[in-house]
Amino acid sequence: MKKKQIAENYLDKRPVHADGLKWSSDGQGMVILDMENKGAMNRIAQKLLKKPKISHIHLDEMGSFVWPLIDGERTITDIGVFVKEHFGEKAEPLYERLAQYFKTLETNGFIRWHE
Repeated sequence: MKKKQIAENYLDKRPVHADGLKWSSDGQGMVILDMENKGAMNRIAQKLLKKPKISHIHLDEMGSFVWPLIDGERTITDIGVFVKEHFGEKAEPLYERLAQYFKTLETNGFIRWHE
């Protein structure tokens, strides 16, 4: 008997900040994520090449607007409504951009998905 496949709409996913990720605002509304550089290769680069233990990732205007809206309750679609209201046509193509943004955040370990 085959299992029934249920297609999940990516825009219905509910993102939440990754556990332990530190972030701050620069006082002008721009968000800065603090990413700890872990692992053997990073430790070697830190010692030999004087690379930082913590990298500070500065989000752009739209990313800084979206970041505080990530709460594990709002879906990507819900967040899109706020983005559209705030940025208007400047946000287009809205959901394609948001989907790519959230995929990038997930790939870099900055978010996870609320169950």
